[in-house]
Amino acid sequence: PMATRQRESSITSCSSASSCDADDEGVRGTCEDASLCKRFAVSIGYWHDPYIQHFVRLSKERKAPEINRGYFARVHGVSQLIKAFLRKTECHCQIINLGAGMDTTFWRLKDEDLLPSKYFEVDFPMIVTRKLHSIKLPTLLIAECVLVYMTPEQSANLLKWAANSFEAAMFINYEQVNMGDRFGQIMIENLRRRQCDLAGVETCKSLESQKERLLSNGWETASAVDMMELYNRLPRAEVSRIESLEFLDEMELLEQLMRHYCLCWATKGGNELGLKEITY
Repeated sequence: PMATRQRESSITSCSSASSCDADDEGVRGTCEDASLCKRFAVSIGYWHDPYIQHFVRLSKERKAPEINRGYFARVHGVSQLIKAFLRKTECHCQIINLGAGMDTTFWRLKDEDLLPSKYFEVDFPMIVTRKLHSIKLPTLLIAECVLVYMTPEQSANLLKWAANSFEAAMFINYEQVNMGDRFGQIMIENLRRRQCDLAGVETCKSLESQKERLLSNGWETASAVDMMELYNRLPRAEVSRIESLEFLDEMELLEQLMRHYCLCWATKGGNELGLKEITY
């Protein structure tokens, strides 16, 4: 039933035998964790998402305020970039959401009459190769905490493939940054204890290394901000609203977390559309 939608939008998912391997267990676990955190934040009013309840159970465990605010910033930042791209292209484009998990962007865009011409959700990059290689529409690719689980060579190959495959495109990447300091090392060690290695963490040294990876693999422009900077630029009315939802007594911890995640975006072509002008 999801194969055809308004404006011929489609959602396509794929799986691979390797997803059943024990080595992937930790990575799959992070999808569950992220979904539960988003579900909880929605349940106490951080943002409106009437669809996530159909995919994710509500955890009995209360999530910490710094986690909720971090997810709020993440969802807001990615959403603003998606909508900016859709408006620039007047929705005559396609979106490829890599490692989408339980993401509900498709239905939320539909509610706002912002569906692109095509919308794909994939778990592994090969679905993109099989179905989208020859499509010439302006293309938006989204990767939220996906590239960091690939080796630098693997993520570079994916970015290069995307840059070479589409004439007008944008890539949104949300993942860790500033991972060389003590706080970053603690994050790595905590994930390792859960049998989840960050294979691509060496690319997450800084905002500059994040931008350089994009530029060195075929993208023409690249921008990156850490999530604290993004949080500080969110609409003040919205920030006041979500900060009134629950008390946060350790602002320093929120800042540390936010400084270790970033939002990056890169563009190629689409000069007539003004893709280079897109920001959050």
